[in-house]
Amino acid sequence: MNFTAPTITPVAWSAQLNVLSQRFGQHIAAIDGHGNSLNYAELNRRAHALAAHLQELGIQEGEPVGTLVPNSTDAVWVSYGVRLSGACETPLSWGYTTDELQWCAQLAKVKFVVSLEQRESELQALDLSCVRTTSIATPSQAEQPLPPCSASAPARILFTSGTTGKPKGVLYTQQARWTGEQLLKASLPFVPSLGQRILLMTPFVHGASLLTFAWLDHGGTIVLHDGVDIAKIKPLLDEKSLDAIFAPPTVLAKITAALAGATYPEVRCVFTGTQPLTPALYKRACAMFGPKVRITYGKSECINPITVLEPNASHDYLTAEDIPAGACVGWPASGVEIKIQEALSEDEPHGEILLRAPHMSAGLIDANGFKPHEPDGWHNTGDLGYVDAAGRLVLTGRVADVIKTGGYRVNPDEIEVALAANTLCGQICVTSLASDYWGEIITAVAEGAQAGWEEQCLQLLEAMSKHKRPRLFAALDALPRNPQGKISRKQVARTVLETHTLLDGPYPTLTSL
Repeated sequence: MNFTAPTITPVAWSAQLNVLSQRFGQHIAAIDGHGNSLNYAELNRRAHALAAHLQELGIQEGEPVGTLVPNSTDAVWVSYGVRLSGACETPLSWGYTTDELQWCAQLAKVKFVVSLEQRESELQALDLSCVRTTSIATPSQAEQPLPPCSASAPARILFTSGTTGKPKGVLYTQQARWTGEQLLKASLPFVPSLGQRILLMTPFVHGASLLTFAWLDHGGTIVLHDGVDIAKIKPLLDEKSLDAIFAPPTVLAKITAALAGATYPEVRCVFTGTQPLTPALYKRACAMFGPKVRITYGKSECINPITVLEPNASHDYLTAEDIPAGACVGWPASGVEIKIQEALSEDEPHGEILLRAPHMSAGLIDANGFKPHEPDGWHNTGDLGYVDAAGRLVLTGRVADVIKTGGYRVNPDEIEVALAANTLCGQICVTSLASDYWGEIITAVAEGAQAGWEEQCLQLLEAMSKHKRPRLFAALDALPRNPQGKISRKQVARTVLETHTLLDGPYPTLTSL
C-alpha cells in the first residue's frame, strides 16, 4: 500500500482572530490596571493594522520583531499583531535594563521593536528601530485577512530567566506555538464562557500571555495588572467579578498575607506554577479561596502544560499528614513524555528531568548561535526530580544549584521547603559561599528578618541531616530578583559578600559591613 505523509498545515492566525471578532465583537477582551479596555473587534482591527504595517516595513516571515510594552491592553493587541504578520515575536520584558535589552536583542538578531514613545530614545541608542504603538493607525473596519504562516517558520523567541547565567533565547516554530495553545486550552479545569474574567498580574511576556491566548479563544475577558497592587485587586475580589486568578507562589504569598482572613469562594480556580508551592502557603490559599489551586509545570523551553495537578489532587497531596520533600507538579499532559536520569547518589535517587513533547521549542540560542534540541527530541531541563509511585512528577531542585560541601551534594530546595514555615521573616533563600575549607558553605539568607529568625531556622531543621543544615545566616532587606520575579541564588550570594565579611574555616562566620 502506498502512503504519502501529509504536509504540515500552515497556521491561520489571521482567520482565527477574524472569527473571534465575528463571534464576540463588542464584548470586552481585555481590561488593564489603568482602566483601559479593549473589545474583540478593536483587538482584531488593531492587530491586523500592526501586522500590515510590519509587512509594509519589509519584515519577512520568521524575522524576529521585538515587543517592549508594559502590562496593558496595548500588550495584547501588539502580541496578536506581530503573530498575524508572520514575524517571529520576541517579547522583551518592560523591566529589562538597557544592558539586558541589548543582550537579548543581539541574541535574537532583532532590528525592529514595537514599543511606546517613552522607550524610543533608549532603543535608538542600541541601534534598534522603534515602531511606536501610537503610529499604528486603527481602521474603522478590519483589515483584509492575511495568509496563513508556514508551520515550520520561527514564531516566537522567549528568554530564560537568567538565574544561572545570561538569558538564552528559546525558539518556537509556528506549529509548536499553535500546538502548545491547543494543549493549554484542552487542559483548562473549565471552559471559560463569554465575559468570564481571569486576573493576570505577572509580566505579559511569559505565563500571562499564554493564558491570554487560551482565555480569549473562548470569549473570556482578561484583567491585566502590572504586579500585585492590593489596592486595585481587593475591589475586584470584593465585587466577586473574578472567575480565576493566575498567581505563582510569590504572588499568592502577597495576596494571602495582605488580605488574611478574607474569603473569596466565588473564584473558581487559582492557577499557579513556576515555583514550588509549600504546604504552609497552600493552607493560607485554601483558607481564602477553598480547594481551588491548580498546579502546573512549564518552562521557557517547553511552555505549559508539561504536567498538571488539578485542584482536588493538589488538595489531597498538600493536606496529607506526611508530605515528601519537593514540589509535586502532577501528571504529564497529553503527548508529554518524561524520564529521569543520572541520580545524585544512592541516598538521593532523584535525577535530572528529561522531557519531550509536541509543543516543545526547536532549540536554544546563546552567544554561539542556535543549537537545536537532540535529534531524538529529549531535552535536558536542568531540573531535578523523580516520578512517585502514583506517576506524578515531583521537583526537588536545579542541577546548577546543587551545593557541594564537605564531600556531600546537597539540594538547597529541600532546605528551603523546611524553612518556609519560619514566621519571623519573609522568604528565605538557601545559597552557598565559596570556601577553601568546605568547598561551599550552605548559607540561609532571609528577607525582612525579625529577631530570633535564626533560632527558629535551627528548630525547623532539627530533623534534617547535619551536613544539610546551613552553617551561615544572613538577613537582607530584600532578596534580589530578576524581571520575572525569580530569586537568583548566585546574585543572593554576591549580595551577601558585598554586604558582609566572610571568615572562612571549620567554623565560618559572617559579619555585616
